[in-house]
Parts: sequence; structure tokens; C-alpha cells
Amino acid sequence: MATFFGEVLSVYSRAVEEDDDDLDDENEDERIHREIEEKREVHIVWCPEVAQSLEDSGSNTLQCSDLIIAVGTNAAGFLSAYVLNTESWDAVGHVSLWNERSRGSSRQSIAPLPGEPACLFYRHRDNPAVLVCQSTCYIAEDQLFQWTEKVLGCLQKRGLSVMVLSDSPVAEYKTPDYLYGSAVPFLRSLKSSASKGQALCPALEQPNILTGLPAAVLSHCQVHQIPAVLYQCYTDVISPDSITMETYKPALLCLSKLVKLEPCLSADVLRKFAIITEAQSNLYT
Repeated sequence: MATFFGEVLSVYSRAVEEDDDDLDDENEDERIHREIEEKREVHIVWCPEVAQSLEDSGSNTLQCSDLIIAVGTNAAGFLSAYVLNTESWDAVGHVSLWNERSRGSSRQSIAPLPGEPACLFYRHRDNPAVLVCQSTCYIAEDQLFQWTEKVLGCLQKRGLSVMVLSDSPVAEYKTPDYLYGSAVPFLRSLKSSASKGQALCPALEQPNILTGLPAAVLSHCQVHQIPAVLYQCYTDVISPDSITMETYKPALLCLSKLVKLEPCLSADVLRKFAIITEAQSNLYT
């Protein structure tokens, strides 16, 4: 094409180039989306002994009669103080994941450091069919399905029973009645339809709902007809404390034949798992 001054200009089609740009943008978006999915994938890292058992099983599953899952600092602290404090448990694995709030648990080959938010698995020495899972790290909504599918997918469903202990701020509890300070902390329960046992505390009333990992685990058990019961502790304390931890003790009485509880703990033992916070001064003191 020639201009008024005789210059020769190259002719191109804007429609073709715009289509090419759109295709490049789509490919770039797909690549970024794929990289994000890979980065946010949930991985389970088992110890060599358990990994070998999974390979030898044929179905890539472990025989498990009871799985106890503790979600939250108080629930995990209760298991640490009253259950795992004995010498009958071995650490057998951990969950490796990455999200905006759980960056430290993404090291697949390295176990989480002591005190670091993590998701750890323990197995009973005398009864290897009993597993305990402590989860104190944040699991994003898009990772909950992966977590339940991969963790519970490693266990044989036949003969499996699941118990979930979780804690929640009492501010999230909905009730028409006034809650007195002496009534907090307290337990509420929910069960899957396959669970025939009697819960050891009142059921969670409507319109209260569960969220996060406890809800995902209970939903998975409901779909796959796995007996499961969840005990939710509502507390007014943000950090772990001994009073809130003791609230869970009735929930494990039904497993007393399988799990040995420490009947009474010294203040030194509890101090390791509960954060003692001093009273802070207010504006007028």
C-alpha cells in the first residue's frame, strides 16, 4: 500500500494478530493456572515402614480401626498432653501443602519443625490399627477435598471409625439464650448416618454450621458411609489452655480400651502444651 508521499507500507490484518494474541494469552493463563494447581497440591509423606506397608497391601491402603483427628490448637494440645504424652506412639507421617497461610508445611522431604503449624500422623505401637492426626496448620478451601480424599483414601473403609475433635470461638456459636461465663467452654457433636453409637454431649443445634477441615472430613464420611462423630469445643480463649483441653476428655472415654489417657497431669506437663498468658492492662490501669 502506498501513501500520498509514495512510501510503501506493509499491510497486515489486525484480526489475525489479535486472534494470535488472544491464543497466547489463553496459553499463558493455562500455564499459570496449572503451576498454581501443582503448587497447591496436597501430599502425604509416610515413614519408610508405612510406605512399604502401603505398597505391600495391593490396594495401597492401610488397615485402620480408629482414626482420631484433632483440628486446632486446643484439640491438638489435648491429644499431645493426654494421649501422645505416653511412650506408646510413633510419628509415622505428615501432610505437605502450601498456601498463603501455611508456607512452612510445603517441605515434602523434611518433617515440620517442633512448634511449627503442621499436620502430623501418629500410630499406636501396641495396636497399629489406631491412628492419630494432629492438624494445626491452615488448609485452604480448595485443598480440603484433596486432604480428605488422600488421607482417608489411604485407609481401608471396612471397619473404620473416625472421631474428629475441633475447637471454635464461642462468638461463632448461635443460640437464643444468653451464655454465662461458667458455661464456657462446652462441647457439641455431629455424627454421620453410619454412626450408631451415642454421642457423649448434646448435638449441634441449628442454625450452627461447621466449616473447614472438620466439615470436610464429616462430609466425606457421610458420602462413603463411614461411621464418624465430631466433637466441637466452643471456647472463649484464643490460645491453648488447660481448661479447654480438659473439655475433650469425655469424648475419648469410648476409646478407653484402645487409647490410654493420662488421668492427671502435673502443671509442668500442661505448661508445655498450654500458653499461659498474663492479664494485660487496660486503658485505665
